[in-house]
Amino acid sequence: MAIAALALKIGLAPVHFWLPEVLQGLDLLTGLILSTWQKLAPFALIVQLAPTIDPVLLTMLGLASALVGGWGGLNQTQLRKILAYSSIAHMGWMVIVL
Repeated sequence: MAIAALALKIGLAPVHFWLPEVLQGLDLLTGLILSTWQKLAPFALIVQLAPTIDPVLLTMLGLASALVGGWGGLNQTQLRKILAYSSIAHMGWMVIVL
């Protein structure tokens, strides 16, 4: 349950659907904060909980995020949505490395 809540907060797939639409409607400074600083605390909690979490769950979350982020950004014409999908993909890679 805690991992699902943290995954929603940092925008990992499959609970990433809010991130591209919200980021599209924000100005660049607020979008920068949403894409970077807001994700530090939840990611730190995931790092602390990682030894107690099933590694298959983290791997699946990371792979799903990397795939969704890569494929989602392919046909986008709006820069902020491309950045949102890039953020999803990068968080996926960070979780895979974790």
